Amino acid sequence: FRAARRGGVVPPDVVLEHIAFGTVNGPDGKPFKTREGGVLRLQDLIAMVTDAARKRLDEAEIAQDYPEEERSQIARQVGLGALKFGDLSNHRTSNYVFDLDRFTSFDGKTGPYVQYGAVRIKSILRKAAERQLAAGPIVPPSAPQERALMLQLARLPEVLQRTADLRAPNTMAEYAYEVVTDFNRFYEVCHILREPDPVRQASWLGLVDLTLRVLILLLDLLGIDVPERM
Repeated sequence: FRAARRGGVVPPDVVLEHIAFGTVNGPDGKPFKTREGGVLRLQDLIAMVTDAARKRLDEAEIAQDYPEEERSQIARQVGLGALKFGDLSNHRTSNYVFDLDRFTSFDGKTGPYVQYGAVRIKSILRKAAERQLAAGPIVPPSAPQERALMLQLARLPEVLQRTADLRAPNTMAEYAYEVVTDFNRFYEVCHILREPDPVRQASWLGLVDLTLRVLILLLDLLGIDVPERM
């Protein structure tokens, strides 16, 4: 840093800060390498996680009837999402074990779990649009799960600020997981498309739309794409 300043590479008003990182380890607790003992190339790593994601999709019978090109695209998005979320959900200074089975699972605190949650929300909004149902103003909650989701979404500014202050993307990853989890609980008790009260239904659709926008923002900041459908 001192050399950069003395050499005029960095102006005096620019803050320089060292950001430390832990190591990515294999099951043996040592830095992750290939079977041959070398460093894994990024191209090979992406192919590995994409293949693993494709197997997960097949096991869960997700996107079975989609065109092959779309299925391959979804597998790549899920694979990259699993890899990025698996890395960024750990605090940057912590060492962690590279566990492909855990990273690509659709259960638990994983990229595919969060992606699938966002895709599910997209599906709800598409079905609502097909029935010509529109989102409206969000009214006070009628169920504890609805209130919990509202309070969770209200934490967004605080989470983004904390992420920036601590240089800790894991804060956003954890929050994205919590948003999806709270949404699933809300959706279990609030049957949006079958709600007879139009004001309540419109409010729920507004809450669904807001949830999706928050998730898309968080995942975009983490560098993770969300498929249109699964």
